[in-house]
Amino acid sequence: MNLSVDIRHDLGRFQLDARFETEGRLTALFGRSGSGKTTLVNVIAGLIRPDHGRIALGDETLVDIARGIFVPAHRRRLGYVFQEGRIFPHLTVRQNLLYGQWFTPRAARYQQFDQVIELLGIAPLLDRRPHALSGGEKQRVAIGRALLASPRLLLMDEPLASLDEARKGEILPYIERLRDVIGIPIVYVSHSIAEVTRLANTMVVLSDGRVAAVGAANEVMGRLDLFPLTGRAEAGAIIEARVESHDETTGLTTLRCAAGALRVPRVDTAVGASLRVRIRARDVMVAVKAPEGLSALNVLPGTVQEIDTHGGPIVDLRLDCGGQSLLVRLTRYSVANLGLAPGRPVFAVIKSIAFDRRSLGGAVTAQDVGDGDTTAA
Repeated sequence: MNLSVDIRHDLGRFQLDARFETEGRLTALFGRSGSGKTTLVNVIAGLIRPDHGRIALGDETLVDIARGIFVPAHRRRLGYVFQEGRIFPHLTVRQNLLYGQWFTPRAARYQQFDQVIELLGIAPLLDRRPHALSGGEKQRVAIGRALLASPRLLLMDEPLASLDEARKGEILPYIERLRDVIGIPIVYVSHSIAEVTRLANTMVVLSDGRVAAVGAANEVMGRLDLFPLTGRAEAGAIIEARVESHDETTGLTTLRCAAGALRVPRVDTAVGASLRVRIRARDVMVAVKAPEGLSALNVLPGTVQEIDTHGGPIVDLRLDCGGQSLLVRLTRYSVANLGLAPGRPVFAVIKSIAFDRRSLGGAVTAQDVGDGDTTAA
């Protein structure tokens, strides 16, 4: 379902001026703290009435200030998951989940209780009360309650921000399942590159209340000019790959992508399954000759496509490896010493240990639900 946003809203010295359209399964609103992400998602939710502009979801206009249209939040049929699992402490998990259905007309309900329970893996929690749940479990329950309201759009405002790394690793696969199985469009707010590159189909980059870029996640992350906004330290390429084989002896998994074969630490994902891989620019080295005698297992031939010097000792490069873009961060000295320039054939060298749990994300299909966790994380 297409979401179209074109609004302007003044908040004292801060002005939100955002325009974008998206049809992506999961659209990430990404930016630093104070960039306007939460304000924008609250405008979409109907919690804030913008000063000017229009918002449409599919064929329905939710906001059109010029025409006097403002559909109140409770009539928009949107689900909202906040930073912390805001579930009712006096109700059991089952009662919290059913609460999501109580205010949805029976004819408008399309989510089935059992399907949502299975999708989120919360059947063992149904008789518990919130005080007996971990942070990750509370968030899964909050997501389930939002889904059982049968929303047309699911809004998630930094749903992992209050969780530690272990709990984030627990819940990320379930958000991937929402993206790939349920089919509800999701707007996901985050300032974490690791989350966004793993989850997002579409990225909307916000800076000081304005949209700096919008597009497919791999395209946005591949833009060298956006590194100051996406974060140079975590910047990298997003690669769609497929599991080709597992080697039980070495404990490695071979992935196949447009650039070639990648060997990574063993992932518990079936052969043939799709994975999303993030390769950080800082984890890629460059050679101008085919390297020999290296411990690094991943060597991909490519061509220098773009160089961005940005005036400091560090230089950012984009390589074309068989049609797949890779990003590289080198010293200015290395670029000059190797004679790197656009069009120069090179070899990208990537260590297998660069692929950690946060850099590998899975994709599941409807038939995978109920067969266990099929993601790589």
